[in-house]
Amino acid sequence: QVQLVESGGGLVQPGGSLRLSCATSGHVGGIDTMAWYRQAPGKQREFVARIDSGARTIYADSVEGRFTISRNNPKTACWLQMDNLNPEDTAVYYCTVITFLRRDYWGQGTQVTVYS
Repeated sequence: QVQLVESGGGLVQPGGSLRLSCATSGHVGGIDTMAWYRQAPGKQREFVARIDSGARTIYADSVEGRFTISRNNPKTACWLQMDNLNPEDTAVYYCTVITFLRRDYWGQGTQVTVYS
């Protein structure tokens, strides 16, 4: 089992920045990939960014060049630095991990609202 807690969401104006954090606990040694997803009102949950056990990163086209995912080596923390935010980035952001046994765990989410 892995537990995840996100933090760092909030209100920001267009062009602003936020840094989301995800703290993990439990069997963190079994974590392979750490990722962020988001879900906007009335829309399906969508992929944002991921970082695998080799520290390789992948981003959704919509955030490429604006968001940066990172983690620490014990995989007890993962961050999502979000720059140049726009209203389309408004969503609940979820941290997730996938273990080497291909099980996934999710946090409760943190709200990000970009308003003008």
